[in-house]
Amino acid sequence: MKRSKIRDLLATGTPGDEVCVQGWVKTRRDSKNLSFIQVNDGSTLSDLQVVAEDTLDSYGIVSLLTTGCSVSITGSLVESPGKGQRYEVQAQSVELLGDADSETYPLQKKRHTLEFLRDIGHLRPRTNTLGAIARVRSTLAYAIHRFFQDKGFLYVQTPIITASDAEGAGSMFRVTTLPLDELAAGKGSADLEEDFFGRAVNLTVSGQLEAEIYALALSDVYTFGPTFRAENSNTSRHLAEFWMVEPEVAFCDLDGLAELSEEFLKYIFGYVMENCPEDMAFFDRFYGEGTISTLQGIVDSRFERLTYTEAIDLLQKSGRSFEFPVEWGSDLQSEHERHLTEVELGRPVIVTDYPAGIKAFYMRLNDDERTVAAMDVLVPRIGEIIGGSQREERLDVLQRRIGESGMDPHRYWWYLDLRRYGTVPHAGFGLGFERTLQFVTNMQNIRDVVAFPRTPGSAEF
Repeated sequence: MKRSKIRDLLATGTPGDEVCVQGWVKTRRDSKNLSFIQVNDGSTLSDLQVVAEDTLDSYGIVSLLTTGCSVSITGSLVESPGKGQRYEVQAQSVELLGDADSETYPLQKKRHTLEFLRDIGHLRPRTNTLGAIARVRSTLAYAIHRFFQDKGFLYVQTPIITASDAEGAGSMFRVTTLPLDELAAGKGSADLEEDFFGRAVNLTVSGQLEAEIYALALSDVYTFGPTFRAENSNTSRHLAEFWMVEPEVAFCDLDGLAELSEEFLKYIFGYVMENCPEDMAFFDRFYGEGTISTLQGIVDSRFERLTYTEAIDLLQKSGRSFEFPVEWGSDLQSEHERHLTEVELGRPVIVTDYPAGIKAFYMRLNDDERTVAAMDVLVPRIGEIIGGSQREERLDVLQRRIGESGMDPHRYWWYLDLRRYGTVPHAGFGLGFERTLQFVTNMQNIRDVVAFPRTPGSAEF
């Protein structure tokens, strides 16, 4: 008999259906002449109750079932007389597929801390919290692809290994086949020409520069892939390996990019709320009341537009004492961004035209020569969620900006060629997928929204 997903049984099942349920036992409770088995297969937050009577030929197996073991159960779907569940299964046969040592199995009925679960990353997806995160993560990723695909964007896979530093700030992981152990022991010297690529290469921090190549040929593209940053930041908001969403749009200015980013966020948040109602209700209940209402507020809002200079003026006139001083030329901190969205304006904000000195070389220089056509999208609770800009399409200005950034223009010959041959105004933004998922679920630590977190000193699994 074909396996029936618990999600589908609870949503569309009909009493009397003959079903086969396969999953993992959460608990088993014995009564006088029968046992109640809670089973989950990961397709939904809800467990399915299975009732096994002692008249079953396989009832002897039931007494062997412990938390964590895997089972295959056939039976009839019936309406449940118990509270909190629509259906249950009246078992006809029970098969033990894989047992779980009750003495050593670390996941028991009690609630475990997230810190404890990080140490057992191979088992934590079986918990309610990590299972819900996995389902929301999958749905959010699908929503991102669907948004861009429906708009005619092309999905481009940019390289993971690169010789370019898109951010111009270092903090990259070196990739090499040189014998590091021997070099560290003083046995020889490093010769990059003998390395695999014959030059210094790194894991990418962004697919943006390569995405521009395709945008300047195919107009509308996006990337969605892993990126890496060797920044020694051991905080609840940093990962060494994370995923980025980076659309790049030709024939687009900063205003067009702002409109796209607003439409994008409203779509993906609305999609998750519509398609993961049970999981989102779980996060709203256990990880912060207001999780859903915050997302709904974003979907229903018209995003405010402010220049960086106007934002600084608002913050300085607020009368509030901030931990980080507010002054023109300094980057906005999370406390400033949250004050703007939560106190001053009460809605998401798109801040534009930042000082050139605090932004990357590829951002288009404005006519005032002091600011660039950059934007940050700020939302309540976390502040910045999207960062983007109109790209510098003028060859002479880009050359000057690269020089001012202390970068070697010869390494970016191909990037400069894009301005020599058919340059056009174009723009793009970046969205950190894990930080967005952290915001959607209201999880406090980013290590809990990625399957296998990579952080300083930790690369388990």
